[in-house]
Amino acid sequence: MESIYYALTWACHRRCKHCYDTRFRPYVRDYLAAVMAEGEASFRKIVANLPDSMIYKDPARPDADGNPSERVGRIIISGGEVMIDPVRETLFYPALDALTEKYGKNGVRLSMQTTGDILTPRMLDELREHNIWTVAIASMDDFHVGMEGAKREAFQEKLTEMFLAAGFEPAPKDGEAKGPSFLFFGAQPGQWIEELWPRGRAWENGLSTAGMETDFCARWSGARNFLNHGFAGSEVAIEPNGDVYPCCLKTKLPIGNLTEERLTDILDSLKGHPVFEALNQGDPLRMGESMGWTETRMRAESHTTTPQGLPYANPCIGCDRFHEEMLGPVIRELREARRQASIA
Repeated sequence: MESIYYALTWACHRRCKHCYDTRFRPYVRDYLAAVMAEGEASFRKIVANLPDSMIYKDPARPDADGNPSERVGRIIISGGEVMIDPVRETLFYPALDALTEKYGKNGVRLSMQTTGDILTPRMLDELREHNIWTVAIASMDDFHVGMEGAKREAFQEKLTEMFLAAGFEPAPKDGEAKGPSFLFFGAQPGQWIEELWPRGRAWENGLSTAGMETDFCARWSGARNFLNHGFAGSEVAIEPNGDVYPCCLKTKLPIGNLTEERLTDILDSLKGHPVFEALNQGDPLRMGESMGWTETRMRAESHTTTPQGLPYANPCIGCDRFHEEMLGPVIRELREARRQASIA
């Protein structure tokens, strides 16, 4: 696959008002122990059920013979915040080592997302030792306390100096880095999730500005191309317990669980199904046609009211309702068919 987005833990040192999942927050004592136990119990099974190879074909970049070139895919590990204690030593580094053992040092690009505010030079050295290829600082916006406005520029300059001293290079905008690299992004105007997903605390706080014309499904980290494992554009998202989704926003229901089944088996079982093919095309308004939900119906179901009492409409809302009302039995039947096939 080109990319796998793996949220390793719910534990975080922040409770940002724009976060897409309310479970990302600080945990203490028994609650932290439970969150850690979930990740520790799952990550080795998840890694075992990931694709055997992370090499994918890219038709947009043909080789000398005109065939799709082969490229190395990436696994993006995030939280929460994977650099906090005890996540870093107990869960994050062991997960990185398990992935390197599976794919080899050069068989996958291991990336991570972090707020960056607790990084130290020693941590950067440790990240290189554990085969990290890219560090993405995902806090470059006004929603992160302490990084608003001019504070962000000073913070970025400080981190840049630290990265360069540790042997990381700025990630190029086009092409691939030649060595371990770093980059900065956030929920700022003109960037990837400027409008904010209608999820989690962003939804609770009325921060999403997406409308009906905003098709997150067709963007990177939406469901578009999620079925096309082995080719450019393919990506899925994984939760700490192994639940897997066709997009980072996460559909109302998971399509399977990687502590129980291989990822490629799950994806292959969905190929050809009209609902999942529509998602694969980045067209959620057509996902219900085969089950009686016309595009007109899906548009109507995509309207709702925010917690603040304001009208709101986005295809993600209709997708959620379709999953809730119609798709549960379909997913269960597909899962049972896979189970029976594995027994036969």
